[in-house]
Amino acid sequence: MSRQCELLGISRTAYYYSLQKQQEDRDISDLKLILDTLREIPFYGYRKISRKLLSEHPGMSVKRVRRIMRRFGARAIYAKANLSAARKENKKYPYLLKNKIIRYPNQVWASDITYIRLPGGYVYLTVILDLYSRKVLSWRLSNTPDADFCIDALEEAIEVYGEPAIFNTDQGSQFTSDRFTKVLKEHCIEISMDSKGRALDNIYVERLWRSLKYEDIYLKSYETMGELKKGIKRYFMFYNTERFHQSLEYLTPEIMHESFSTRKDLNNAA
Repeated sequence: MSRQCELLGISRTAYYYSLQKQQEDRDISDLKLILDTLREIPFYGYRKISRKLLSEHPGMSVKRVRRIMRRFGARAIYAKANLSAARKENKKYPYLLKNKIIRYPNQVWASDITYIRLPGGYVYLTVILDLYSRKVLSWRLSNTPDADFCIDALEEAIEVYGEPAIFNTDQGSQFTSDRFTKVLKEHCIEISMDSKGRALDNIYVERLWRSLKYEDIYLKSYETMGELKKGIKRYFMFYNTERFHQSLEYLTPEIMHESFSTRKDLNNAA
């Protein structure tokens, strides 16, 4: 290799960089194929994705699909790392949303935590979501999965949007902690918690995680906490103000949230 580079008049560094750049471009192209398959069949793992793609893309071997999925953090939908582990000493609250019809903003908020992989390790993201409008009211990133960043997000949402009637979470130790529930009690907010083993009780936030990861994080491959923070801020702005939601009759969360407030003000004036 050294002799070939010498004859061609290029440095080995430049040659290897060129190879790496070609590999990067190919990986990104193949990642898009994998993500398209996951959007269609989100429960397929790397073996089934490889089998589905091989007929039209001969290079998509099991090893290659596995490597790309691991590199970019793409995963099928399956039981995830347990961020919802409760502490036995913390009080648990009943689930209040069964058969409840949500009719207006600030009637019910929900929160959850997900993890995002960066080259240096994992970081944790929490959001406060209004269930009527699906609007992301606030969010926080943290290097550690403690309760502090969840409390910060909650206090910001209350300061900007007022108080919800009900706040729903899972039974994770962050949300059952005395410090977190104290904030809710101080504002006279009813506390609702998903039943144990009932992940779908908080399905709206789970859908938000899926949209964020498939539509932004897996495609952008953020390298640092700063890049990730800017990317999430940009995506949530798009999610709230531009992204159409089929469940909202193709309106945006911002329109749903603001239109109800406008109607309420007009009714009060009348």
